[in-house]
Amino acid sequence: MEHSDNGVTPGGQPAEPTSGATPGSPSAEPPADSAATPPGRPLQTEFNDGRDYPRLGRFSFRRGTLTENQQRLWEEHWPRLGTDLPETEHCVVDLHEWFGRQADTIVEIGSGTGTSTAAMAPLEAEKNIVAVEIYRPGLAKLLGAVVRGGITNVRMIKGDGVEVLARMFAPNSLAGVRIFFPDPWPKARHHKRRIIQTGTLHLIATRLRPGGVLHVATDHADYAEWIDGLVASEPQLEYLGWPADVPQLTDRQVLTKFEGKGLSKEHVIRDYLWRKRP
Repeated sequence: MEHSDNGVTPGGQPAEPTSGATPGSPSAEPPADSAATPPGRPLQTEFNDGRDYPRLGRFSFRRGTLTENQQRLWEEHWPRLGTDLPETEHCVVDLHEWFGRQADTIVEIGSGTGTSTAAMAPLEAEKNIVAVEIYRPGLAKLLGAVVRGGITNVRMIKGDGVEVLARMFAPNSLAGVRIFFPDPWPKARHHKRRIIQTGTLHLIATRLRPGGVLHVATDHADYAEWIDGLVASEPQLEYLGWPADVPQLTDRQVLTKFEGKGLSKEHVIRDYLWRKRP
């Protein structure tokens, strides 16, 4: 899994302006005239509840194109295994129809290139996994792994993670939400773009069913300190820490790409777990 702002920072191809996470880093600061919305980039939902939500800006993006084989697989399999965040306000996905079964559903915000998603999914075959990512080449890599591996329990959504949660999932519908190694936005002036905010925690809480689990992991010390200050901010979520009896759905059973890099640099991996109260 890549360092990504997990569905809330811009990324992708220059020809495909977007509104969500990217494994790549922005190559430029937002211009002064950022009020204009690039074509094809969905507007961020307006939240007026007094909570903090990630702030979006305009960026120039690192180039990311699909290979010929990835493009072929995309055209053949994306209509069945993936979908884009629609422009319409009411677009709740029918999980039963999409997966063809009734099962617990876990949403992974910011799946990056999907390496760990594809590795964990077969170990969670009884669960529905929805990977949310804005970076199309990353989704293409995951799509290829799913097709080649015959993985049947993964679906993908291309779009801003906050928008996807707000508009595509019904309240009390999810068994789990995972946010692994989000972009730490280390500069103080960029902290407002971090995905872990009071508003995001509240939004996730409304989408989790009672007993559902949110799992966040980071190897960035400053971001961990930021999260430490928010663990008790959402009354619907009971902070668990990292107890021994954590439900299997939150277990990082394989190293993500960025976790491996962090460990190689002797970074401390911090895991945060919350359970939605009854």
